Amino acid sequence: MDALDLARWQFGITTVYHFFMVPLTIGLALVVAWYQTRWYRSGDQAYLRLTKFFGKLFLVNFAMGVVTGIVQEFQFGMAWSSYSRFVGDVFGAPLAMEALVAFFLESTFIGLWIFGWDRLPKKVHLATIWLAALGTTASAYFIIAANSWMQHPVGVRFNPTSGRAEMIDIWKVLTNSTTLAAYPHVIAGALMTAATFVGGISAWSLIARRHALADVDRRGLRRALRGAIALTLVSGVGIAVTGDFQARIMFEQQPMKMASAEALCETETGPGLSILALVGESGPDCNLRTWAIPKGLSFLATHTTDATIKGVNNLNTEYQAKYGPGDYRPSLFITYWGFRLMILFGAIASFASVVGLWLTRGGRDLPRWKWLAPGAIAVIATPFLGNIFGWVFTEMGRQPWVVAPNPTGIPEVRLLTADAVSQVPAWTVATSLIAFTLIYGSLAVVELRLLARYIKAGPAGVMPDDSADGGSGGGGTTDDPDAGTRPLAFAY
Repeated sequence: MDALDLARWQFGITTVYHFFMVPLTIGLALVVAWYQTRWYRSGDQAYLRLTKFFGKLFLVNFAMGVVTGIVQEFQFGMAWSSYSRFVGDVFGAPLAMEALVAFFLESTFIGLWIFGWDRLPKKVHLATIWLAALGTTASAYFIIAANSWMQHPVGVRFNPTSGRAEMIDIWKVLTNSTTLAAYPHVIAGALMTAATFVGGISAWSLIARRHALADVDRRGLRRALRGAIALTLVSGVGIAVTGDFQARIMFEQQPMKMASAEALCETETGPGLSILALVGESGPDCNLRTWAIPKGLSFLATHTTDATIKGVNNLNTEYQAKYGPGDYRPSLFITYWGFRLMILFGAIASFASVVGLWLTRGGRDLPRWKWLAPGAIAVIATPFLGNIFGWVFTEMGRQPWVVAPNPTGIPEVRLLTADAVSQVPAWTVATSLIAFTLIYGSLAVVELRLLARYIKAGPAGVMPDDSADGGSGGGGTTDDPDAGTRPLAFAY
């Protein structure tokens, strides 16, 4: 493989790995903040123990996300220097805001939250976790704004002298219609990820560790399970609604991506929505549909049944006339199945929440079926996979562009992926690819073992000894004489 292929594999592997942590961090920060709020208002020890239990899992995931996220920005200068020169004036602004505003807000208040138990007043300590959660959601917005600009460049001009895109309106970049469509979808996905994570762990604990649980923990985990089920259902509806809006935006801004997602190779009026197809890479065999919903694609794109949707081959001909010779079609196989697997895994998580709602109706305990405990753990993976396939679809569907041309914008503000890579020997990229893959593989083992260890220990495993019998357990006042000698609640 040449440097371009290796650089794409490297960025894809590291980004997919990093994005396993991101949705869980965003969603779990909000869930933990909610549990602590309930404890602050009610004084119920069950909520305190939930706060510390899922808070510890949140911190493990957050730490791993920080470590793996740092690599992403270094890659822009190392493997994609031509891209950085072309869009650095624009792309760097939201990334700088993410680091200076969101990330430091997030990190600072997480630190105060970790070390503030029994040192800060309860109300102040509660505010630290909410501010940290605010930082995670704000961080996601700036990252989505940067990525959305690559999908739909706005607020810029093209400097013919330097051959660079230059930002002229940061507000347009931050309020890009693509950003406003994508951000709610990402947050809904993050909430589903956290809800399924909390629900799966709670269900497993209530089944597999039911004899080892204290009454207070059994009560807390039942509440966590029911709340997680409800949040999964609500976030599933949110994903469907925001996904519909985002799809219509994509049909307008990136018609090639959406035509590829449906394996629609030739222009049709009122096309159906393909449920299953034998997808090739190009030509008339790319959309051998075996099952389609009549008029479904037309309705998805425009909410009408008689819309004319351009096909992949027709769009490719148009782009060749507009942008010069070349093949402007993405991988139909990856785009088509990425779109469907994204929807499938989200639907599985939503269906599992409906099953959980039925099984726990009327305050019932979960049944003791052998498959239920491992099944609850298995369901945790579904929103993670849905998020990953969603990003694969979003990024691979944009190819061969790294900065897709805006149909109503400045024609010169566009960049092919092949023109964005650094001019470096292939062996240097291969070396870093191997190194990152090995390091990330090791980090995955560490994270999974840490998570498994604390999940098996349960809420009792993260509580200081003096709080197990009903003590304050944290969030006391700074004049507590024993505060400096107690073990840290989140010490490893």
